[in-house]
Amino acid sequence: MPQSMQWAHLYSDARPNDASDKTPNSDTLRTSFMRDYDRIIFSSAFRRLQNKTQVFPLPGPAFVHNRLTHSLEVASVGRTLGKAVGQQIAETHNLSPAGKEFYTYELPSVIGAACLAHDIGNPPFGHSGEDAIRHYFNDLADSTQRRLKDNMSPNQWADFSRFEGNSNAFRILTHNFNEASSAYNITQTTLAAIVKYPATSLEGFNKKTGLISTKKSGYFDSERDAWKSIATQLALPQLEGFEDVYARHPFVFLTEAADDICYRIIDMEDAHRLGVISYQQILELFLPFFDEGQTYNSIDKVREKLDKIIDPNRKVEYLRAVWIGRMIDLCKEAFMQQESLMLAGGLQQSLLDVLPERYTTLLKKIDEQSIRHIYNQKSVVEIEIAGFNVIGKLLEIFVEALLASGNAKSEKVLQLIPAQFPIDKEMGSLYHNLQSVTDYISGMTDLYAIDLFRKITGITIKEL
Repeated sequence: MPQSMQWAHLYSDARPNDASDKTPNSDTLRTSFMRDYDRIIFSSAFRRLQNKTQVFPLPGPAFVHNRLTHSLEVASVGRTLGKAVGQQIAETHNLSPAGKEFYTYELPSVIGAACLAHDIGNPPFGHSGEDAIRHYFNDLADSTQRRLKDNMSPNQWADFSRFEGNSNAFRILTHNFNEASSAYNITQTTLAAIVKYPATSLEGFNKKTGLISTKKSGYFDSERDAWKSIATQLALPQLEGFEDVYARHPFVFLTEAADDICYRIIDMEDAHRLGVISYQQILELFLPFFDEGQTYNSIDKVREKLDKIIDPNRKVEYLRAVWIGRMIDLCKEAFMQQESLMLAGGLQQSLLDVLPERYTTLLKKIDEQSIRHIYNQKSVVEIEIAGFNVIGKLLEIFVEALLASGNAKSEKVLQLIPAQFPIDKEMGSLYHNLQSVTDYISGMTDLYAIDLFRKITGITIKEL
């Protein structure tokens, strides 16, 4: 078991690109962590989430969530959860005045910013976009696969064959993309609160260990040094038996919990608006989370309020609001109960997974109904298939152009890639050139990917 982490060492306002002779920022209104939030929300990568699928296709006959609205709502929940936990840490631990101030006032901004960025690395077409990228590289002809593998390390190849949106988010937030420095340069604390799976692509996806940190990956080979710098700064221990797997930063559990809370109820709310799930089904799934009694959010009070609301959509909205509040309280309690194990790097489950059995049983029922009625719904499957076709074809066209030498068509294709994703066929490594192609495609919105696909395949040709 690694040495336990300490609350006093788990935060810092240092940024990856800080110079040793950095001039102090004259902005006295916003703290470093508030600026993290602002830099993310004003970024073009965040704006593009507006046209990236959450679950249901965009646009639709009813306004459903996209990646941007989902991220904003997760940030709202994460900010409140960060405030609840931060105040508890400040009250129960003998921290310095600076430490008490951070946990009382700054942690909400850190978790809010991390939640804003948690999906910023996801490709178009929902989670099927990740699967489409992995499928393309794993399904390449043997000769092409061999050529790629021979020109990169096993971990670099795994960055493509096991492409992960979480790792891509860390890359977007830390990579320079042909500029002098990262456009974000957010604090190492906020970055650590985003990395749910602190492992490389090669050591990630290893479910046999039972460790939550290795179920997926959190950073690509190209950002390995950036992550190690953060782990060193915040004293995050490496897990024994691994080369590049670290203990999760405790703040990650709050970011993850906010996401887990939101998607469970919000996917149901969208499904209700589209007529996929009835109000009665939602009521039966979420009402049992409330306790008996006469308190503000007891089950009787919630029922009483619901009975006064006429519109079924408004009923679901109210139930969503009080259920989120209930889950924030439960997750705060779970966080503090698991504090010692978490700081020792031994917590192997999410906060929702360690709730009392009564609630985990109810959450399992929600997940089962979501799989049955939402994630396998026809329109959802259709957009997933579209993602495979569009992303797969775009990768085929650009990767073939990258691998071709002196081909006139290939040179034209590569000219379409913006300068921020540099292709250097003379001096650049195949790994970094291939990353530029993947960066370009994974950063597309749904509509941009479809439009480009139609244009370069000849399906849509503008009149001259």
